[in-house]
Amino acid sequence: MSSLRRSGRIQDRVQSNVAKSRIPATVSKISTTKQNGPGSKKRGRTPEPALPARDVDARGAQAAQFAVPTTPAKRRARPTKTITDPTPVTPTPAKVDLIVSAHTPPVPITSRVSRPAGLHVTNASLSTPGGSKVVAYLPDASPSKAATIPRPSTTTDTLLEEACAHLVTTDPTLKPLVEKHTCQMFTPAGLAEEIDPFESLASGIISQQVSGAAARSIKAKFIALFPAAARFPPPTDVAATSLETLRTAGLSQRKAEYIKGLAEKFVGGELNVRMLATASDEEVIERLVEVRGLGRWSAEMFACFGLRRMDIFAVGDLGVQRGLAIYLGKDVNKLRNKGGKWKYCSEQEMLTHSAKFAPYRTLFMWYLWRLTEVDVDAMS
Repeated sequence: MSSLRRSGRIQDRVQSNVAKSRIPATVSKISTTKQNGPGSKKRGRTPEPALPARDVDARGAQAAQFAVPTTPAKRRARPTKTITDPTPVTPTPAKVDLIVSAHTPPVPITSRVSRPAGLHVTNASLSTPGGSKVVAYLPDASPSKAATIPRPSTTTDTLLEEACAHLVTTDPTLKPLVEKHTCQMFTPAGLAEEIDPFESLASGIISQQVSGAAARSIKAKFIALFPAAARFPPPTDVAATSLETLRTAGLSQRKAEYIKGLAEKFVGGELNVRMLATASDEEVIERLVEVRGLGRWSAEMFACFGLRRMDIFAVGDLGVQRGLAIYLGKDVNKLRNKGGKWKYCSEQEMLTHSAKFAPYRTLFMWYLWRLTEVDVDAMS
């Protein structure tokens, strides 16, 4: 009997609460009872009979009036694929401006002398600290002054013409590109310029990891440290200067060490103008990369733009990779590796496809740089 009375009191309390909230008991039951659809796999529950449409509408309106508001779940937006880093700018080659500028003013046409030019030697005239100049082949072919290496039939007047003819013969599709652009550094005027190897290499070190304007400013301050020098200080003067003094030009500690070490290589004879003029391409590069501060790319750029060597091909240069990818018809906008870095061509691809342009791969590389700046339709 006591349990029946307790049950009755609980039922009266529930009905009283429902009445106070003005929610019909049937609505309370609908809102608190989980409905099972026809396909429900749960057993032991009998779905409630369907209500007439008018009753469902009325009860649904009353339930909505007293329903607790809920915040709809936000749909997770799908991340959009965006390229955070733009396509790298082709170094054409912006980083070797100071290397190229390390030469004498253009030689007047009337004073130019045609001389033998080779495919695996230096074709520029190299100046020495003493004021003399060194070339791979002496202009005079007399036995008393004959060069130590065989003299070629190619001259500084015909080198560029023969090189362009080889490129176009190897691949006729290059003809529009060759006709549109002239590689000035291998013209007779370009080959007549006199290069100071020490200045060119030191300028390359100065330009590392700084803007072109900053590099030119530092170079001007560096030259000002040696007022007795006519143009650029000789290696002997730089080797005898303290690192603290060199740093006053704006050089970092490491760059000051690099340039001082480079000067010491020239003073000690490990680097000399005659070797740079006549040694093989690979020997020159190997000797240069032994100098602290000169990596292979720097050595290759000096061999191309400073020494005017004809068969250099920088497989690690991003601009050359991109140009070769365009030349091969690849979509350069999609050539990124898994790490998100740009990788246009593998080293093996670079070597394989450039081999047919030997011994004029420097010129082919120069046109690959040009190819990244012009419409690819020029190749068709």
